[in-house]
Amino acid sequence: EARAACESVRTMQAELGLSGRAAGQRMRGRVLSGFAPGALRLEGVAPFGSPVFILVADGLRGTLLLSRERRVVQDAPPEEILNALVGVRLGADDLRALLSGCVRAAAEATTARGYSGDWLAVDLAAGGTIYLRRIATAWRIVAGRYGGLEIDYAAFEGARPFQVVLRGSDLNLALALNQVEINGDLPRDALVALKIPDGVAPLSLEQLRRAGPLGE
Repeated sequence: EARAACESVRTMQAELGLSGRAAGQRMRGRVLSGFAPGALRLEGVAPFGSPVFILVADGLRGTLLLSRERRVVQDAPPEEILNALVGVRLGADDLRALLSGCVRAAAEATTARGYSGDWLAVDLAAGGTIYLRRIATAWRIVAGRYGGLEIDYAAFEGARPFQVVLRGSDLNLALALNQVEINGDLPRDALVALKIPDGVAPLSLEQLRRAGPLGE
């Protein structure tokens, strides 16, 4: 039942409230997000004016525009851009799955272990573990881990999480999901469209990585 609910999420839009720390920096802000299979769009909301950043990904190609610095990273792996930007190495489909309550996109199970009657730990063929808890008569995914990342679904609204906590070796980041829309009309062309203004200077992934995650 939990897996069927995960596989049903094709598109997703949400406003993400970020708070916590990554790579020694304090992080706080809002990000508008949109997802489709193999594609994403993230816009860092500024108090006024243009977005702090816009990240789009279409398949294996990602582009990051830092609007205020007038710099751009082009044709880089989306998961590497996201790692340098906020300290989380996730591709478009894995981030969509994580935010929709499914831990990761590759969720083929291999083995399962029961605990105390109401808990299950399910190991994944692609690596990692999903933890489920029986609530009333249904099983709900409440946590997971893979690739050095721990995911805790701290609060739910109906069957979907509205607070997600990510922890890693140098990461403790809470995401509050608001205005969530699942499987709405989200044209892929509009999702990944990004016009690069004239006069924007190129930025390498290594330069972005040295700058570290975006902080306050």
